[in-house]
Amino acid sequence: MAETPRIEQIIEKAVSAVLENQLPQLRQQLVRQVLAEVQPHLGESGNPSGGSAAELLKAVSSIQAGSTQKEILRALLDASARHSGRTALFVIKAGAANGWQGRGFDNNEDIKDFSLDVNSSGPAQVLQNRSAATLVVSEMDAKFISRFGAPAQDQLCLLPLHLKDKVAALVYADAGMDAGGALDTAALQLLVAATSGWLEVASLRKQAAKEGAAEASSEPAPVPVQTASSYSDPFAGHAPKHAAAPPPEVAQPAAAVASSEPVIAAAATAAAAAPATDAFAQMSVEDAEVHRKAQRFARLLMDEVKLYNQAKVAEGRKNKDLYDRLREDIEKSRSTYMKRYGNTVAASADHFSTEVIRSLAEDDASLLGPNFRR
Repeated sequence: MAETPRIEQIIEKAVSAVLENQLPQLRQQLVRQVLAEVQPHLGESGNPSGGSAAELLKAVSSIQAGSTQKEILRALLDASARHSGRTALFVIKAGAANGWQGRGFDNNEDIKDFSLDVNSSGPAQVLQNRSAATLVVSEMDAKFISRFGAPAQDQLCLLPLHLKDKVAALVYADAGMDAGGALDTAALQLLVAATSGWLEVASLRKQAAKEGAAEASSEPAPVPVQTASSYSDPFAGHAPKHAAAPPPEVAQPAAAVASSEPVIAAAATAAAAAPATDAFAQMSVEDAEVHRKAQRFARLLMDEVKLYNQAKVAEGRKNKDLYDRLREDIEKSRSTYMKRYGNTVAASADHFSTEVIRSLAEDDASLLGPNFRR
């Protein structure tokens, strides 16, 4: 038993190394998957905006070339600007949509200090349906149109940027204020979908590297309590002038605010609430550590399942048959989990099934269907 901690360290380092080595394949698979899903719709917009598969592939590659979250998001806006006249990104946080950056506006910097009204019909529709929408000017926030001007065409597009099953940002696009501008909605949907997927891959990579570094450290660091999401906020460094300061209990540490490198958190919204209670506080230090590692491993397995089966997950939740659609992936992941933690103290808690329900089914076991077994 004395060798168990060392064996776990070796395994965790190996997992981190494999994830690092697989990134090129992950990138290629993500590009193929997104292109396959969006390609049939590329001709629907009727705009000669250069939305060919070759150009879009180049744009997706530029997004995936980013080494930081800021670079990835800036690449998204730069690429979107080639398929629209004006584009802007608004961060969803605490029920508000705060401007992050814009392209093509006469006053791009003013985007950073504008708060979009999420209760106006267009933004409210996109946030409720969690899907892109083509809108007319009258459906957009009237204050936004008044401040930045109406596009020449009475049409605009609003797209949700998903992170960890939540809408973390809205991407606005229109054809610009000059006649004859382009607005290729299909190309924009592809770029936003590719960005969402790559941000999740980048986050998993960073998380694996962090855990590997922690294991390699000679001095054990205290294990943080895991919340519903292990992602941090890619827009944490952005604090618009109009935004109110967060309450003391959720305010970011000064070091985090000062950092120039943002970190990803899927739910830039409710996930920023107070940390969860430590369910393992009454256990010995050794047992609690095994339980926490089992939880993290189960979460990583489910993140991977969701990343490569986004369409199946959406359909499964809608039809309440998630398990039938993802049976092979779930059971393969279960087998991997059991090989690692099935003979440890964590086996009594079944963290894997709990994570399937929490992550895949959003805490609603009925969405998995009658054939799911714990």
